[in-house]
Amino acid sequence: MPEYRRMDAPGGTFFLTLVTDQRTPLFTERTNVELLRMIIGSVQRERPFVFPGAAILPDHLHFIWELPVGDTDFSTRIGLLKAGFTKALDDQPATRGRVSVSRRRHRERSVWQRRFWEHTIRDEEDLETHMDYMHYNPVKHGLARCPHAWPYSSFHHWVRAGRYPADWCCTCAGRTVAPPSFDHITDRVGE
Repeated sequence: MPEYRRMDAPGGTFFLTLVTDQRTPLFTERTNVELLRMIIGSVQRERPFVFPGAAILPDHLHFIWELPVGDTDFSTRIGLLKAGFTKALDDQPATRGRVSVSRRRHRERSVWQRRFWEHTIRDEEDLETHMDYMHYNPVKHGLARCPHAWPYSSFHHWVRAGRYPADWCCTCAGRTVAPPSFDHITDRVGE
C-alpha cells in the first residue's frame, strides 16, 4: 500500500483541493453551498485558521488556508469538514444511493473522495499563482465566462480589497482575453 506523506509546515499556508465521490455535482445546489459554508465556520471555531480564498465548484473545492503559528494540522480540519458536511447531508436525496462494500466497512458515505490534495505555498508569488488558478477555475471548467460571473468564490472579496480589477480575465462586452496559463501547476492539482 502506498505511503502518503503530508508536508509539515507549522503555521504554513496551504492550497487544498477536495473532490466529491465520483465527481458528484453536490454543489450545484445552493443549499449545499450554504451548508458547506456553515460547516467551515464550525471547523474554524473548533480549530482556528485563516481562510484567504476559496472556489466552490459543483464537484470539487479549492481552498487556501493559513494555519496558526506552530500548527501543522490541516488534515484534521479537512476531516472535520468532510465529516460535518456528510452528517449534515444525511437526509438529502442527492447523496443517497449505493455505498461500496469498502465504504460500508469503513463506515463511510459516498460523499467525498477519501484523499485530498495539498500544496504548501512557498512564497508570495506562489500564493498569487494559486489564487489566480483558483479564481479562474470556474472559467476553465466552463461554468462561467468570467471569474466575476461565478458566485461561489472569494474573487469578489479580493476585488473589493483591491487585489484584482473587477474585469480580470473578463470577456464581457466582447473583450478578448488570453486565458492565463497554469501549465506549471495544473499537473499537480488533483483535478
